[in-house]
Amino acid sequence: MEKYIDIIKNSYSGYWNYLKYELIDLNHWDNYFYGLIAISLLVWILEIAFPWRKQQALFRKDFWLDTFYMFFNFFLLNLIILIALSNAVSTLFNDTLGLVGLSESKLQLFDSNDLPKWLGLLIFFFVSDFVQWNTHRLLHRSSWLWNFHKVHHSVKEMGFAAHLRYHWMEPVVYKSLLFIPLALIANYSSQDVAIVYFFSIAIGHLNHANLGWDYGFLKYIFNNPKMHIWHHAKGLPEHVRYGVNFGLTLSLWDYIFRTNFIPYDGRDIELGFEGDETFPKDFVSQELYPLKK
Repeated sequence: MEKYIDIIKNSYSGYWNYLKYELIDLNHWDNYFYGLIAISLLVWILEIAFPWRKQQALFRKDFWLDTFYMFFNFFLLNLIILIALSNAVSTLFNDTLGLVGLSESKLQLFDSNDLPKWLGLLIFFFVSDFVQWNTHRLLHRSSWLWNFHKVHHSVKEMGFAAHLRYHWMEPVVYKSLLFIPLALIANYSSQDVAIVYFFSIAIGHLNHANLGWDYGFLKYIFNNPKMHIWHHAKGLPEHVRYGVNFGLTLSLWDYIFRTNFIPYDGRDIELGFEGDETFPKDFVSQELYPLKK
């Protein structure tokens, strides 16, 4: 037990030092803090230049709440819980494997270092996205998890920052279900992870942006604003009552497993969920809502 307490303590101090380093060091391209700002500003400029809903205000409803969520979830949440939890679980997993004479390295299907860089990144990206697609479906199918996911679906006007409005429990679920699949294909460098992460963040921002794009034939591969707007639709037919268009970065899975749904141009559809009129409007109340339920 003492070992795990030390791991948690070191995780807090280590991530705090890392976060301070990110704020002051501009000499490495995989800087997540300024990378997030750069991507956000670029997508916001695109929203301003090519607005799909022209009547929507530049500072739309809940713009500042979503901006706070964006930085809280992307950085402070890691400091509060995720890094310490991840490191503790990783150690527990390896200790458990050790009891039966195994190690994480023995479970790996291959070493990514033995593959061409582009192939290793592609496998990492596809595995991550497919697991997250399934996890996203689970958030809609489980009534318990749906109460957490409601925070994200409480968005009433779409914009890039809505991408990172989510309850702190969501990344716990995502990372937990991702842990073993990624452990089987591990040995990726921090730069490798950054490439996939920045790409995913950019696509996610675009999906939620006030843009009327579907990327032409690429819509069958990548999620897009015209597709994702229907994921946030308040009213859906009975046969898709558990949700549609679950893709995070790739729309491919929705087309393969027939969870795609774009009946018509959804530019002006109402967003939210049934009963969202009484859903809390502020950050603290939204975070506490699922716990009360």
